[in-house]
Amino acid sequence: MEDSVCASCQTPLVHRYLWATGSLSAQISPGTKVADRYEVISHQIWLDTQPGLPPDVPEELPKEVIPYLLLYQERLHLPQVYGFASNFERDTTDILLLENVPIDETGNIYPTIVEAWEQATAVRQVYWLWQILQLWTPLSELGLSRSLLLVNNLRVQGWCVQLLELYQTPADEKLSLQNLGQCWQFWVTSAKASVAKGLQNIVQQMCETEVEFEAINIQLNNLLLASAAELPLVLKVAGSTDIGLVMAQNEDACYPNALSNLDEPLLSHLSIVCDGIGGHEGGEVASKLAVQSIKLQIRALLTEVTEQAVVVPPGLLQEQLEASLRVVNNLICARNNEQKRQGKERMATTIVMAVQVPQQVQTSTEWQSNNTHELYLANVGDSRAYWITRNYCQLLTVDDDVATREVRFAKNLYRKALLRPDASALTQALGTRDAESLRVKVQRFILEEDGILLLCSDGLSDNNWVEESWQDYAIPVLTGQLTVEDAVRNWINLANEKNGRDNTSVVLTYYRVSPEYLVPVTPALPEELIEAEIQEEEDKQEEPISFTESSRSLLDPNLNLDLDLDLDLDLSEEPFTSPEIPPTLITKPKRGKRLVMLGGVLALLAGGTSLGLFAWWQFNPQGFQQMCWQLPQRIQQLCRPGK
Repeated sequence: MEDSVCASCQTPLVHRYLWATGSLSAQISPGTKVADRYEVISHQIWLDTQPGLPPDVPEELPKEVIPYLLLYQERLHLPQVYGFASNFERDTTDILLLENVPIDETGNIYPTIVEAWEQATAVRQVYWLWQILQLWTPLSELGLSRSLLLVNNLRVQGWCVQLLELYQTPADEKLSLQNLGQCWQFWVTSAKASVAKGLQNIVQQMCETEVEFEAINIQLNNLLLASAAELPLVLKVAGSTDIGLVMAQNEDACYPNALSNLDEPLLSHLSIVCDGIGGHEGGEVASKLAVQSIKLQIRALLTEVTEQAVVVPPGLLQEQLEASLRVVNNLICARNNEQKRQGKERMATTIVMAVQVPQQVQTSTEWQSNNTHELYLANVGDSRAYWITRNYCQLLTVDDDVATREVRFAKNLYRKALLRPDASALTQALGTRDAESLRVKVQRFILEEDGILLLCSDGLSDNNWVEESWQDYAIPVLTGQLTVEDAVRNWINLANEKNGRDNTSVVLTYYRVSPEYLVPVTPALPEELIEAEIQEEEDKQEEPISFTESSRSLLDPNLNLDLDLDLDLDLSEEPFTSPEIPPTLITKPKRGKRLVMLGGVLALLAGGTSLGLFAWWQFNPQGFQQMCWQLPQRIQQLCRPGK
């Protein structure tokens, strides 16, 4: 149990922990071996002692498993069906086994939200509730909303809410947001002071009125962004692509890469990995076209966002990013049609991209922040995104392949679908068909903890090498022992060693939201000020958000941009210069401003006016920390609060 490799042959051992559902499984005591295969570790937690063998699956899938399959796209939060086990000694009823459950690598179950609530930060408390609210609609449509009302069923792995299993709502029981509000009512009484009043106001509306889902969604999102904006945001990003050991040419493309301009404002907000399909003068053209087109469109989109007087809602941003991918799809399709490419000769590309949207928002402590910590993630194909911290590695994307399609259409369980010879074949990529047939998933995350976002092509992710190696390759970056550039190169070297038959692209972004030192907690605002702020935000939301005509035309999925993509052209620069995008905290201030800030700080220190620094920190803590991080290390020690 405690070994990681086989003692005799040194083969890595797979410890696959499962959740056994139903009252029958709850009666089986730890230490029991079920079906001569599954070891009962603790209450309903089983270990598959023969993970190399496919689990038992009936020819006709029981109706109880269908919802799990239809919701496969939500696998980040929901478990998936592994198989069935029969315990003939006690009962002939098959026990449903679930994988992708909130159980760690040692077989321990993650805590419930209630257990972790008081230790969580303010932004994380709101973030957990926001995730639950986003799951309410898809689960309600399948009659599973009861799953979100059972406290023991709601588990958390860091920022991420995960469900142990799905529960069908009884036919005679009609659940609404009022029931969800009643469930939350007991939690928000112990919420952090900075968000308590806002959460209590939202929950009160849910419990006492026939409030619309969208109204609650807007208010909760505003509170989430305002609390996240209190945090600093510093990032480092690097990317590279490699031909591998076998391929004749590199069909991958990524942004940024070794040739990227390090002073480009877009560098702090966009990362892309594309894996081209179609061979020489096919795949490499498609991947470069995708990267170049996305860069143009994201520049325009972010410029429009920064000009808005109110916060742009997540739904609208997701629609715009989806439209951007449809534009790329049509560009590649048009090139295929011009060259009369048919069938497997048509060039295409996978894509995974991350966009950090720097919206301005007034925080709960009434100072203006230039970043709401929103991260949007979109993917088509099998290029992947992972979120990695010191404690875990989470796969954020779902592959568009045959095995996944079998599950989504409720035709098969994932483990059995993997046995198909075409299991890893792609079911969609940019450029294979017209945009109407493209199915794009755009996800929204909040950057509220230190971590690494890893985007990669299947040259690295194949055979689960990211899951196997993340501790050795990512943790040194998080602990400051390795640069992001060296980590990218190390991961590409690993890919060449283990999966060298393919090209490999890796883009790694290290996000830091924790300061290098502790900052005192900002006191909560008086209740009347918080209520006024909430009313002001609600009034703002009534104002329509509109993008300019030029931006809307650029994001038209039917648009056919005239971009010359001959391979001998220099694709490193855009054909136009867009207005500057407001930088995140990583971007360097102008030299004059830096000297002014440094001179001011030195003058304050020389005069011993610590009161001035304290007042600055109270008025604008994020700006104060930003200034400190720009100073030399020795001076940073002097400007810490309390010094």
